[in-house]
Amino acid sequence: MDDIVVEHSEGVLRVELNRPEKMNAMTSSMYTKLADIFNDAAKDERIRVALWHGAGDAFSAGNDVKDFLQNPPGSRESPQARLMNALVDFDKPLIAAVHGVAIGGGTTMLLHCDFVYAAEKTRFQMPFINLAVVPEFGSSCLVPLAIGHIRAADLILLGSPFDAGRAHELGLVTEVVPSDSLLQVATETAKHLAAKPAGALQASKRLLKRPFLEQIRAAMKAENEAFSVQLRSVDAKEALTAFLEKRPADFTKTRKPVAAT
Repeated sequence: MDDIVVEHSEGVLRVELNRPEKMNAMTSSMYTKLADIFNDAAKDERIRVALWHGAGDAFSAGNDVKDFLQNPPGSRESPQARLMNALVDFDKPLIAAVHGVAIGGGTTMLLHCDFVYAAEKTRFQMPFINLAVVPEFGSSCLVPLAIGHIRAADLILLGSPFDAGRAHELGLVTEVVPSDSLLQVATETAKHLAAKPAGALQASKRLLKRPFLEQIRAAMKAENEAFSVQLRSVDAKEALTAFLEKRPADFTKTRKPVAAT
């Protein structure tokens, strides 16, 4: 079974994360595949819009921890970094239909979408610090840029879950819709956009992103470097081991925080 399913129809590229038994948790190979999909779609004139969603009961639970430990990202060209760059460079409208849970990267990847439709019971979370790492996908820049420092600190430093209503209130979600009509609503928007003049649509998206591109790229670079350092810390080892063993992490016996150089 393919862990990513792609379908192209009427100018719309539909991309489905397809690991429902793992809540669409992301592996290194999935990051690489997605990067290739979006890079290829950016060059394909037949594709005008991309629609992104998850199979089963979740959008994405973030990183697959077992795969993550076997293939830890470095500070440079990791599979995760390849997808980050592909999303930043993607100048066609990107729509997400989100349901179930969107955790960690499952939330921060959405910051690169132009439209995010969320089912009513969707739960979001950015628990990076709980796992002794740092935010990624440019979220240390994009979240405060979107909602301000105080509210960004609430979401990122506490790492608490928040629902679709709160996400909409903060401006992180375009619209909250009933679960049974989620994909229909997102598809209607995709088709509506696909009918517009492609050149003007893409130029307008580039103009919308232009003032912030340097900030976003700089944030991603800094995040990747800090992530690589923190991932190799004693705290991260304890946090990820505790996650796999399904027990609370104990940070009282670990060393002082590791500072990036």
